[in-house]
Amino acid sequence: MTDSSFHIVLVEPEIPPNTGNIARLCGATETVLHLVGKLGFSLDDRYLKRAGLDYWDVIDIRTWETLEELEEAFPEGRWWYTSKKAGRCHVEADFKAGDLIVFGKETTGLPEELLARNPERCIRIPIFSSRVRSLNLSTAAGIVLYEALRQTGRLVRG
Repeated sequence: MTDSSFHIVLVEPEIPPNTGNIARLCGATETVLHLVGKLGFSLDDRYLKRAGLDYWDVIDIRTWETLEELEEAFPEGRWWYTSKKAGRCHVEADFKAGDLIVFGKETTGLPEELLARNPERCIRIPIFSSRVRSLNLSTAAGIVLYEALRQTGRLVRG
């Protein structure tokens, strides 16, 4: 990984294909993938492996027992917490290389107390239809990560 890498953090992901797709995204963008807490699947799951295709050797994937353990490993880290309840849009965030972008589990999102402790670091992706509650986790990770890459000039080849 380069110094300009971002970090995607999945807290208790539940659906193997989502995590596999995000792993492939991380491999393609040289982004570190952190899996935190109890996973809803085994890392040997065939659906997870299939979604990541044959790119597993280029993915920097790290596992953590708790979010607190990860926070201790990155004491100077800048954290962005994603939630449909956040007031700030993801394009209003001022992403910097090395930031950690945190996503919650598919069914419940991130814990309310975590969001309440970090309101200035909470971001959302706009959803225009009142009939759609949320986006797929792997879609959301791609949207936010590519905005972070755009802001930091990583999408422009020199």
